Amino acid sequence: MHELALAEAVVAASLKAAAEQGMSRIERIDVRIGELQRISREVFEFALREVMPAADSRLAGTEITLEVEAARFRCRPCGNGFSVSDTGGPASEDEAEAIHFIPELAHSFLQCPACGSPDFEVTGGRGVSIERLEGS
Repeated sequence: MHELALAEAVVAASLKAAAEQGMSRIERIDVRIGELQRISREVFEFALREVMPAADSRLAGTEITLEVEAARFRCRPCGNGFSVSDTGGPASEDEAEAIHFIPELAHSFLQCPACGSPDFEVTGGRGVSIERLEGS
């Protein structure tokens, strides 16, 4: 379950950033999850709450918001920007899982809807990031 490892990383990074900014309390953490991560939002939210150290007063009552960022691509030959849904998506759950673990495999399963090329770059929807940290 990689949701747990991601949750631990988000909490650790938030605590580190709070310490660097002199915060004694973290009130809000906004997290962005890339569509290509293919994680369970519910499991990730649960994992975030479970890994927050109960004894750490900086995390008492912290609000966590999650936003999913859609995967975006840009075709190198024609410059077209597109999403997974523009292509009809992977043909099977196995293909979707392969893209999740190795996003570069998208070239094997997706094509630019404008010109049909499999030569594109991933421009959005990868990884997990802390978009905003609020505290006092």
